[in-house]
Amino acid sequence: MSARDMRLVAVVRGYVQGVGFRWFVEREAARVGVDGWVANRADGAVEVVAEGPPDALSQLVLQLWEGPSGSAVSDVEVAHEPARGNITGFTIRSGGHRGD
Repeated sequence: MSARDMRLVAVVRGYVQGVGFRWFVEREAARVGVDGWVANRADGAVEVVAEGPPDALSQLVLQLWEGPSGSAVSDVEVAHEPARGNITGFTIRSGGHRGD
């Protein structure tokens, strides 16, 4: 982790569950080189938390808007925070998992 790293918290809305969206995000996160997690939310959205260089996070946000084939993204709510440095790798979490 670098001192320049940031934390992205994103909520993706639309037709994003049941279409492989979490697996898509996991692949894209690995491709751009960020750590974090993705989970389905009870309200039908998908939540993404990622840490890494700002340019890599920007690339990930662009991919969140695209989504996998079969998805239909209507909104991506994005917040940036300082990186906490407590995440290693990128995982798919169950919707019931909270914390980090």
